Amino acid sequence: MKLLFLSLMLFMANLGWVSDKWFGIAGSISQLWQRFAVLLPAYFMTIIIAYFAERFVMGQVWPQGWEFYSVTACLFLVFSFPGFVYRVLWK
Repeated sequence: MKLLFLSLMLFMANLGWVSDKWFGIAGSISQLWQRFAVLLPAYFMTIIIAYFAERFVMGQVWPQGWEFYSVTACLFLVFSFPGFVYRVLWK
């Protein structure tokens, strides 16, 4: 389950960098700030998916403090680094 969640985080963190569309669906991303703007909703969607997955598997959701969310947000930014390198540094 942990590996699946980390794979989901890796996929969602790089979605804004490898695609020229908003979440790979519609619109067009042309500037760097728009690519960073995709990360925030992608992070929240990942957290919501993790919440429901934990509720399904464990039957209850353990309360999380601010430390959990700060660590997962930093991990999300670290996971987006390969996409950043691909899009910004290699061009």
